[in-house]
Amino acid sequence: MRFNTLTFIVFFAIVLVLHHLPFTWRAKKRNLLIASYLFYAAWNPPFVSLLAISTLVDWFVAKALGSAVSVRKRRVLLVVSLGVNLGLLGFFKYSDFLLESFVSFLGSVGVQYQAPRLGIILPVGISFYTFQTLSYTLDVYMGKARPWHSFLDYALFVSFFPQLVAGPIVRAVDFLPQCIEPRRATATQMGWGLSLLTLGLFEKVVLADYFMAPTADLVYSAAANAGFVDAWLGTLAFSGQIFFDFAGYSTCAIGVGMCLGFALPDNFRFPYAAVGFSDFWRRWHVSLSTWLRDYLYIPLGGSRKGTTRTQINVMLTMLLGGLWHGASWRFVAWGGLHGIYLVIERGVRYLWGGGRLAGSWLVKASLALLTYFLVCITWAFFRAPDFPSAFRIVKTMLTGAPNQLAIGRFNGAMVLLITAGLLGSHWLLRDGSVEQAAAKCPWWLIGLILAVMLLCIVLLPGDNRAFIYFQF
Repeated sequence: MRFNTLTFIVFFAIVLVLHHLPFTWRAKKRNLLIASYLFYAAWNPPFVSLLAISTLVDWFVAKALGSAVSVRKRRVLLVVSLGVNLGLLGFFKYSDFLLESFVSFLGSVGVQYQAPRLGIILPVGISFYTFQTLSYTLDVYMGKARPWHSFLDYALFVSFFPQLVAGPIVRAVDFLPQCIEPRRATATQMGWGLSLLTLGLFEKVVLADYFMAPTADLVYSAAANAGFVDAWLGTLAFSGQIFFDFAGYSTCAIGVGMCLGFALPDNFRFPYAAVGFSDFWRRWHVSLSTWLRDYLYIPLGGSRKGTTRTQINVMLTMLLGGLWHGASWRFVAWGGLHGIYLVIERGVRYLWGGGRLAGSWLVKASLALLTYFLVCITWAFFRAPDFPSAFRIVKTMLTGAPNQLAIGRFNGAMVLLITAGLLGSHWLLRDGSVEQAAAKCPWWLIGLILAVMLLCIVLLPGDNRAFIYFQF
């Protein structure tokens, strides 16, 4: 069930009505839990069992960790949680990838082997809810949290439908306390939540699917024929598409949660205004980058064990972050490029004497454009169907070639116009928020903007695509 469907609108309306009826708080939480499982079952009902397994395993493991004193027992319990969760994730997401990699390795040493295609279906959102439930166990193991007292609360935390399949990745310490007292949106929260839902759908349906996706698809499906302008238009289109698609989902999720009285964390903070790559990862997919920082980078040693070890930790974190995104070496390369960028940036900062690299607004803006340019290079590996296509696009972007694709003037102009608006808005809002910007506008202007967005959603529906991050 996708946000950008009539089915979801009807489903959400029913959930809202039930949530505002005079039931007890426990009954309302039970209703939300049932709704969340129905929401997930709409894709593939049997996969609900995987969600239930992860929930049950981490609930009982955390309970046992709360009373365990022996270091050995605590480690065994942690291994059980990691084994079950990462085992399920590895089987469903990486089995085909590992088999294909093994066959390729055999071919590289002269052994020809044709392996059968396993054909394992990837459960939607498994990467997200696996990391979410793991964070609970890891927090209890590290002493950052105590085992929660209510299984109903915990099950709702793992399966809460607004952010279940594509984030933000929520921490138990942030969500579970919200389950103690009854949650019901005020009139202001309801209005703002519906406004965020409208904004997120506009980003997804109109900007991502209708305007940006067709150009990106055309270029990357015919990479061998793309010229300099083609390659840049296609990559700029994808840079906008993936932001509007993913940020659109997160905005919808936050808005839906707000309508139910729950607060979900921001997942994007105007990333295309980032000055450098450390700044970029503080702004892009924030819930994942902080998860990787807290549960991978810091446990590896972070920056506490010398320069060389720090750089290794950075690279390992980004490589694994790339692999989290998809079972393909292209995603590993994408993460590796970001790791290289971060390592180089750390080196430059060290040579700079540890000071800030940016001074005047002009210098900051120039560095932000350089950051965006280099991020676009990495997007080629994220979007291309294979390595040859990615290398072809990057080479063409850097060296140029005659244009051969029939990208219409209207499509090309819209890509450039929307990209300019995206970069400009991110720069203007980089130190603020959408809420702060809206607070400065008169009510009638906000109403007019929302009305135009709703009209565009109805009139420019695009191809009704699934959200990109559903495949991760």
